[in-house]
Amino acid sequence: VQLVESGGGLVQPGGSLRLSCAASGFIGDLDTIGWFRQAPGKEREGIGCIKISSSSPKYADSVKGRFTISRANAKVYLQMNSLKPEDTAVYYCAAVSHPMYGYTWLRDDAYDYWGQGTQVTVSS
Repeated sequence: VQLVESGGGLVQPGGSLRLSCAASGFIGDLDTIGWFRQAPGKEREGIGCIKISSSSPKYADSVKGRFTISRANAKVYLQMNSLKPEDTAVYYCAAVSHPMYGYTWLRDDAYDYWGQGTQVTVSS
């Protein structure tokens, strides 16, 4: 499985960006795709995920109400609205083949496949 993120860039506070995660390879076995971000000097943070079979998303409190995850075929999208400077980070998508329960989806060590990341900078 290969994952490729795109759509990052520079945006002003209050603006929007949509990130894409394109999956290829043996994607039929995937259960969940997650989104993570890592700001400079900070640990990687789980911000949301979507279950492939139901397209049911989950969100971390830090982005709930501002970010939306959706799926169309082999692509997963992260729509980011009302962006803040503290959203500046490298954003990654990740995938896992087995079901996850509880809040496991927030843990980066629960995922098997990772993209290379895309930089999002929120600044005026």
